[in-house]
Amino acid sequence: MSVSAQAIRHEYLRHNKKFPHVWCPGCGNGIVMAALLRAIYRSQMSKDDIVLASGIGCSGRMPTYLDFNTLHSTHGRALTFATGVKLAKPSLQVVTIMGDGDATAIGGNHFIHAARRNLDLTAIIINNQIYGMTGGQYSPTTPFGARSTTSVYGHIEHAFSIAELAVTAGASFVARSTVYHAQLLDKLIEQAMAKPGFAVVEVLSNCHIQYGRRNKLGGAVDMLQSFKDNSVTVNQAKNLTPEELDGKTTIGVLADRELPISTEEYDRIRQRAGEV
Repeated sequence: MSVSAQAIRHEYLRHNKKFPHVWCPGCGNGIVMAALLRAIYRSQMSKDDIVLASGIGCSGRMPTYLDFNTLHSTHGRALTFATGVKLAKPSLQVVTIMGDGDATAIGGNHFIHAARRNLDLTAIIINNQIYGMTGGQYSPTTPFGARSTTSVYGHIEHAFSIAELAVTAGASFVARSTVYHAQLLDKLIEQAMAKPGFAVVEVLSNCHIQYGRRNKLGGAVDMLQSFKDNSVTVNQAKNLTPEELDGKTTIGVLADRELPISTEEYDRIRQRAGEV
């Protein structure tokens, strides 16, 4: 199905209620939101069948702009709220929107165990390598040596890979894109929502205000250009040496496997218990 921007705006945005948005000009969050809406539009899901949950942070504002069943929950707890919704009504399509700090710092415990349980949820994690809304503090994905308000002389901790953590923890589907690769991004989100089990899409995004300025990375366009120049597809990466991959980001589907789904196993246990 072709994607009509006008149809998407009419169908899915709360135009008369929450705009203008709070994001900085050039922020990648708008690109992620548009990609999500294109994926939903193509899937032809009813708005009433979708639940969008977020935590706290710049990404946490997204549900306020979208005309679905939405939850703006507490910091790091989007997955816990989403888990409750999915267990109560498994037929719903439950999606979470989180930032790197929201999902993997205060929410890190919930993230790895949601993956381990293989809950039937879709987790979209916008990774801008910083706490953007709360003042520019370093997050679990801030690179070693980078500057932030809490590492003014350079960060002394090493970042981890969100996508690789999700694969190791047991997610059924794991993919990565950047906000530069917008068409790839909506296809990956569409795949993730269609995949039974815990599906993770990590999106590398620019925070040119809190992160880019402090680390002399330029403005939004410069950071988008960097995503273009330093990304390689999964297939391209197979033909590159470790030296050639140094400093590059692999984008595409990193894991796609069939695993027992927690909500289905839970239903089987309930049925067995009822038969005793």
